[in-house]
Amino acid sequence: MERLVHAVVRAADKEGWLEYGPEPGDATPLQRAVNELARNVLYYHFPGDGCLHEEQDRPELKLAGVAILRPEAMPEGMEETYEQACLRLGVDARPEGWALWNTWGDGGIPVTMVVAAVDTTEGLLWHWSRGRRFYPVTPLPSQVALVHSGWHAHMIFSPEGVRRMGLRRQP
Repeated sequence: MERLVHAVVRAADKEGWLEYGPEPGDATPLQRAVNELARNVLYYHFPGDGCLHEEQDRPELKLAGVAILRPEAMPEGMEETYEQACLRLGVDARPEGWALWNTWGDGGIPVTMVVAAVDTTEGLLWHWSRGRRFYPVTPLPSQVALVHSGWHAHMIFSPEGVRRMGLRRQP
């Protein structure tokens, strides 16, 4: 049964109408049923995914990419230590680490949000690693430590980042 669900969901995704988020207004009953099947069988829930009642009024945040900074693991390509990166970013080094959300501000200017939502970022990466176009809801003000101009870390690109920057054509 699970293999059949995966096959149906893959076929819907290849046709370009699979949706893990809110249903488009023009979705057919079959599309709605397949989307619901995908959400319930193949979906990993995490804080900030927009599924909880208290998150439903917060808008989705399109991200170019993300990075997770931790004392024991820094993004590949970053040569500074966790403590050095925290100092550069202007945040205290926390044992649980920080997430960097690279997005676009007013006028499309690149900005980095330093957020405490490491678990949300791990959930995003889980979905992106499976090719799913998925974005978090806007973080709560209490989750945002700082916002910096520009992108401040080696990032894992999101599907939106790949699309907006035209990276699909790259080898």
